[in-house]
Amino acid sequence: MGGDEKTVDEEKQRGSKTMSFDLTDYTIIKEGEAEILMHAKNEVFYNKTQVNNRDISIAVLRTFISKRKQEHEAVLSRRTKTAPKVSDEPAPELAAPIESVAHNGIDNGECQEAEEVFDDEPCSISEESVKALEGKVRGELKPPRVLEALSASGLRALRYAREVEGIGEVVALDNDKVSVEACRRNIKFNGSVACSKVESHLEDARVYMLTHPKEFDVVDLDPYGSPSVFLDSAVQSIVDGGILMCTATDMAVLCGGNGEVCYSKYGSYPLRGKYCHEMALRILLACIESHANRYKRYIVPVLSVQMDFYVRVFVRIYTSASAMKNTPLKLSYVYQCIGCDSFHLQPIGRSVPKNNSVRYLPGFGPVVPQECSDCGKKYNMGGPIWSAPIHDQEWVTFMLGDVKSMKDCYPAYDRISAVLTTISEELPDVPLFLSLHNLCATLKCTSPSAVIFRSAVINAGYRISGTHVNPLGLKSDAPMDVVWDIMRCWVKNHPVKAQPPDQAGSVILAKEPVLQANFARAVASLSKAQAKKVARFLPNPERHWGPKLRAGRQITSKHVSLLGPQALNVISNHEEDGEPQAKRKKTEDPTSNS
Repeated sequence: MGGDEKTVDEEKQRGSKTMSFDLTDYTIIKEGEAEILMHAKNEVFYNKTQVNNRDISIAVLRTFISKRKQEHEAVLSRRTKTAPKVSDEPAPELAAPIESVAHNGIDNGECQEAEEVFDDEPCSISEESVKALEGKVRGELKPPRVLEALSASGLRALRYAREVEGIGEVVALDNDKVSVEACRRNIKFNGSVACSKVESHLEDARVYMLTHPKEFDVVDLDPYGSPSVFLDSAVQSIVDGGILMCTATDMAVLCGGNGEVCYSKYGSYPLRGKYCHEMALRILLACIESHANRYKRYIVPVLSVQMDFYVRVFVRIYTSASAMKNTPLKLSYVYQCIGCDSFHLQPIGRSVPKNNSVRYLPGFGPVVPQECSDCGKKYNMGGPIWSAPIHDQEWVTFMLGDVKSMKDCYPAYDRISAVLTTISEELPDVPLFLSLHNLCATLKCTSPSAVIFRSAVINAGYRISGTHVNPLGLKSDAPMDVVWDIMRCWVKNHPVKAQPPDQAGSVILAKEPVLQANFARAVASLSKAQAKKVARFLPNPERHWGPKLRAGRQITSKHVSLLGPQALNVISNHEEDGEPQAKRKKTEDPTSNS
């Protein structure tokens, strides 16, 4: 934004709002190309930490617009090719609703193609989108409409409008009057582009989304806490092939701190394993799928990220009563041994081909005995979780290239490029992961280096990769008995002290390994990023990096661990005669309302 434009905008602010606020009470915060006015008294929620969240959302939005255009062109070209063949027909089948198109596909013996949608094929997402759009596309592609359901200061909506090329209308909602006033003030402050594209409304997001079904190409949910109460209305307000961006910050609940609360909010029971943060991602995906299924819709994840103090998922939403039947194939329960790190997945359903159709049946089980076959302890059961791929590697590769080519456009470039690089090297079809340090803690042995362990797994004929969730996490399709055989062979070369015979580690080491591990260094033991020494996990950029206070809460000395001592100094300068007096008045008069 140029200096002259900013001066004009500030004059507009002063002219229209002279009596309502004084600019000296506000701090100008610049992020990307957007600038917002923030009051020092924490009246409207702004979280500096979420710059990573906003940057990665912009990268996804740019990719979505590009993919959407490609899908539209694919539909038009397919229609052009078929036009001469059906020119004599009075009503072409392409005008049929999406649901009936999908039904016809299954009935005509294309069930195998429908199943391949979920097998993470390189072109699976685009093919799915082309099929979904065939009955909808008519003429010119309109710019995507975006709904930011919980806007607060409006920073995210403003960044979308100003930084994403090809974006259409951005609707910013909030149920708090002060937040809406702040959002409208910030829209004016950001000049003509923001004023023409962003509009702010004082609305309950749930009611607004329910009364605007299938109207938005993008819906962004970034609540302070759990998104569960918004999901039912969100999945209804998105057009076919649209994208839902959803954040959950209640990690204590999703990671097993309150299992019963997680079940009540998300319909899944969490487990407190090392993989708990990835399980949180998969619980959220399973919950969104559950809400979508109620309206004959289903999801296709394109990116799922755990970073900082939250999880963030990006999913495409489609309508098809037939494809929706695949949902049980994508969900599993998790059995976690309480004695060792062994875990096993129990798929909810299975499919059996029959002639030109598919039969859907309950999954085979149980996958585990009553006691762990490795250490003899009992199992805890969690889930159901999303056990299908949580990323589309084609999207991730495209995003990574886009982010690197527009490095200066992303304030958090270092962090999001590191995350996307790590995600691009994850095994897409392996749910959850192991922690090498936890395996060694169970056996009370010294830990092999990650390269040595990865080499042993690769030499045994299995795949292995890292995970973006945990620097020490390892994803592998090797069964748990193979993993423990590798560790038994390691301990033979690196003996441990004798342990009580009833401990899990002693029971595991008492068995002779069936597989003789080969610890010779394998070529693929280092990923490309590791070999090139590309940064994959970065430290927090500053101290006190984490979730900030909810808007409206008074900042006191007990919040130093969250905000840092500087925040207390700033707020004290604005509170000399304001908040303390109000607090004293409230103490003296218990009947007064705040």
